[in-house]
Amino acid sequence: MDNNSNSLNWFEIPAVNIKRAKSFYESVFEITMEDNAMGNAQMAFFPWKPGSGKATGALVQGPDHQPSTNGAILYLNANPNMENTLTKVEASGGKILAPKMSIGEHGNIAFILDTEGNKIGIHSIE
Repeated sequence: MDNNSNSLNWFEIPAVNIKRAKSFYESVFEITMEDNAMGNAQMAFFPWKPGSGKATGALVQGPDHQPSTNGAILYLNANPNMENTLTKVEASGGKILAPKMSIGEHGNIAFILDTEGNKIGIHSIE
């Protein structure tokens, strides 16, 4: 890793029920996720463009993936309007753990609990 590289290349969000998790994230972030399987894991990929150099990841249901509210926190992009994203969290089966809060010149963050039991951060510039 160097100053010209992404410090994050790939992420995986654990799921107990991949269909439920996929429905939650597609609804909250207004995206379409692609289903896949690798070994004994079921996956749903977040949108990405090959060759873009941008980090992406997937929801993963498998024996090595257990949802948690402890450990590393992943922040997903809630641009352009975090309020729009937050209004969909509880309607989609999740919970708002901490509402939108300013982090000064770096924008805003909030914390949510997804349908699988993962604590996820969301971030927006506005």
